[in-house]
Amino acid sequence: MSTVGIIGAGLIGRSWAMVFARAGWSVRITDTSEAARRAAPGLIKTALGDQARHGLVRDPRAVLERIRVVDALEQAVAAADFVQECGPENAAAKRRLFRAIDRAAPPTAIVASSSSAIVASRFTKGLAGRARCLIAHPVNPPHLVPIVELCGAPWTSAAIVARARAIYTEIGQVPITVRRECDGFIVNRLQGALLAEAFRLVGQGFVSAADLDKTIAHGLGLRWSFMGPFETIELNAPGGIADYCRRYTGFYKRLARDPAGPSVYGGPNTKAILSAWNAVSSGRHGAKSRWRDERLAALVAHKRGQKAYKA
Repeated sequence: MSTVGIIGAGLIGRSWAMVFARAGWSVRITDTSEAARRAAPGLIKTALGDQARHGLVRDPRAVLERIRVVDALEQAVAAADFVQECGPENAAAKRRLFRAIDRAAPPTAIVASSSSAIVASRFTKGLAGRARCLIAHPVNPPHLVPIVELCGAPWTSAAIVARARAIYTEIGQVPITVRRECDGFIVNRLQGALLAEAFRLVGQGFVSAADLDKTIAHGLGLRWSFMGPFETIELNAPGGIADYCRRYTGFYKRLARDPAGPSVYGGPNTKAILSAWNAVSSGRHGAKSRWRDERLAALVAHKRGQKAYKA
C-alpha cells in the first residue's frame, strides 16, 4: 500500500486525505495546531458519510481507517511515497515547510504543494531535492472537485511531473499540466478575470450582486459544468470556433481595451458590494459549506453516470 504524508489538517488537507484514502492509500496527516489534529477525524468521518449517501464512497469506515493523524511533520512524511503540503498561502511559511519535508521525507518521495497562486520556484530553490518538488493546486474541496493543476519550477524533473500526473489520475483526480510558471496558475487567473468584471459590474451599478450570481449559477455555469470555454464557443456558431471569432470577437476586442482594473477591489467598491450582499453569518458558514458540498456530491454523482461526447 502506498503512503501519503499530508501537511496541514485544514479544509484542503482533510479533503486530500479523503481523496488518497478513497483510492486505497495509507494516509498520515498532521498539523501544527493540536485543535486541528483533534478535529480532523470527526470532520472527515462526517464528510465521508455525506459522500456515501451519493454513492461516491462504498465503505466510509474502511476509508477512515486508512487515515491516521500524527503529531509531527516528521512522522507524517518519514515513510511517504508522496507528500501533499497544505500549509499557509505564504512563501516564507512554505520555504520552512519544504525545508523540513525535504530533510525528513525519503529521497524518492514526490513533494507537492497545494499552493493557490505562489509558484514553486519561490520556495524550493535552495533544496537538495528541489527536482522532486512541484505545485499540485486543487479547487476547494478536492474530494468533490477533481481538477488539480500541476506546475513545476524550472528545475523540477519532467519525470516527476509525469509521475505525479499518473498518480493523481489513478486516485480519481483530473490533472492538467501548466507548462511554465505563472502566478495564479490557470484556475485562479481565469477566476480572477471573471471576478474583476463581476466586481466592476456590481460596483458600478449595472446589476445587483445576487443577480450577477444567477447569471453564473443558472446560465454560464450550467454549460461550464461539463464543457470548457473553447468547447462552449465551438457550439455557439454554426462554423465552430473560427466562425465564432469572425462573428463576435469585435465586442471582446473592445472589452479587452478597457479591462477592469485593481480599483474594483478597493475599499469603496467592495464596501458597496458588501452593503447589498446578504452575507452568511459566521455561525452559519459551516452549514452553508456543507450544503455546497452536498450539491457538489450530487453533481459529481450525476456526471459519473453520463456519457461523454464521442466524435
